[in-house]
Amino acid sequence: MDLVFATNNVHKLDEIRAILQGKINVLSLSDIGCHVDIPETADTLEGNARIKAEYVYNKYGYDCFADDTGLEVKALHGAPGVRSARYAGDQHDSVANRRKLLADLSGTDDRSARFRTVIVLIIKGKEYVFDGMVVGHIANSEKGTQGFGYDAVFVPDGYESTFAELPAEQKNSISHRANAVSKLVNFLNTHPI
Repeated sequence: MDLVFATNNVHKLDEIRAILQGKINVLSLSDIGCHVDIPETADTLEGNARIKAEYVYNKYGYDCFADDTGLEVKALHGAPGVRSARYAGDQHDSVANRRKLLADLSGTDDRSARFRTVIVLIIKGKEYVFDGMVVGHIANSEKGTQGFGYDAVFVPDGYESTFAELPAEQKNSISHRANAVSKLVNFLNTHPI
C-alpha cells in the first residue's frame, strides 16, 4: 500500500519509514511533486495534522496521513505544545527551541513532560485519527547527538538517557510517534480499505 506522509521534515520521514520497516510504502511530498510548506495554523495538534492531510488529499488526490507532535511540559502549563517547532520563533530553529526551554525551566524542580503525536489519516475521503504519547522529564542540559527537535533534552520514563542518546531503533520502539504509528498500522491491517 502507498501512502503519502504529508511532511517536509526529513527527520520525521526517515523515522516513520524506519518504524514501518516496509509495511507501507511511504511517499514523501516531493515524491508527488508537492513542494509547498503547508501552513500549520490550528491551535491543536489534531487540527494541524488535519490541515496537512486534507491539503494533500484535496489537491493531489492521494491517500495520505499527516502528523503533528508537541512537547508538553507540566511546569509550563503544557507549553510549548502545539508551538513546539516555533517555540523560540517562526524560524523552526531546534537549537534555539531547546535553549529557550532549558532557560524557561531554570530553577524549576518539576520537569515532568510528555511528547504527544496525533496522526490524521485520509483514505478514500474518510478520516481516521490516531494518537501516541510518551511520558518523561526534561534533562537539566542537552545530552546526545542522535535524533532531532527536543530529543537531546527529553528523558523517557524508565530510562536515564535522553532520546538523543538512545540508538534510533530503541527510540523508535518507545516513542510517541511509534505509539501513534502502531495504531495506524493496526488499523490498516484490520480494516479492509
